Amino acid sequence: MRDLKNKLTSGKNTKNIQTRKGKSFGYQVLGFGAGGVRPREPYSINFLVVGGGGGSNQTGNLGYNGGGGAGGYRTATETNVALDTTITVTIGDGGSGANGSASSFSGPSLTTISSAGGGFGATYNKINTGGSGGSGGGATFNNSGGFGSGNTPSTSPSQGSNGGPAPNTGPYGAGGGGGASQAGQSGGSASGHGGNGTANSITGSSVTYAGGGGGGRNENPGGDAGAGGGAAGNTTGSAANGTANTGGGAGGQGTTPNQAPSTGGKGVVILSFPTIEYSNTTTGSPTVTTSGTNTILKFTGSGSYSS
Repeated sequence: MRDLKNKLTSGKNTKNIQTRKGKSFGYQVLGFGAGGVRPREPYSINFLVVGGGGGSNQTGNLGYNGGGGAGGYRTATETNVALDTTITVTIGDGGSGANGSASSFSGPSLTTISSAGGGFGATYNKINTGGSGGSGGGATFNNSGGFGSGNTPSTSPSQGSNGGPAPNTGPYGAGGGGGASQAGQSGGSASGHGGNGTANSITGSSVTYAGGGGGGRNENPGGDAGAGGGAAGNTTGSAANGTANTGGGAGGQGTTPNQAPSTGGKGVVILSFPTIEYSNTTTGSPTVTTSGTNTILKFTGSGSYSS
């Protein structure tokens, strides 16, 4: 790493000028009080990284679809971030009847943090087991073991939870998708509630991210959405999509066949660091706000920040 400290030196033409009586007029002064530049030091950046949420319903089948799992949820603090470092940000898309894709940040001498996309919700008579991912997709009915696994690939702390199982007997409700802080609930008489996400205040106010989608049912309401951008399941028609830029899982469809797939919410990456270090050099058009002494960059599309 290059030396970041400015040296206070006299210019080559600078002299200690004295009067004929030997009294000094003084030195040329460099530094903070005379237009000098503050020495910049390595600093810390806080990150929030959420993957794209899982979708639900592979088109062309009856419903009873499991809810989509939330995108993986990870936080980190990078210390001693050097000057002239470019941080590359990738935002994962929500899956459309499929797994979501990963969000990440990376850069020279930084630890790459990647949050996996959420797993898709299972569909009866087509793909009976929910997808694994940041959080797992819920199982279809009559397949209690068919939920997707969360925290895939494994991270510490865990980036998500398992999808919900489904009963082997009626009423036929599918399992909810897993969320960042809670597994999806089982279907059946208690509809498959999507797992709740996790609240985070990196922007200066508390926002909940990475909630799972509710499972679909053949009667009564579908499963409730998990807090944090998940979508509710339903009984007929197309279920709702996960909320964009929260990594929320999609809701599972009910019994109506040939409905369009539901889509998980797109992911997000948020950076927070001291405003005094902000270089104003970005790509990808992040939203720039401040909170206290920090500047916050919220990326909803892929881009970069150069310190």
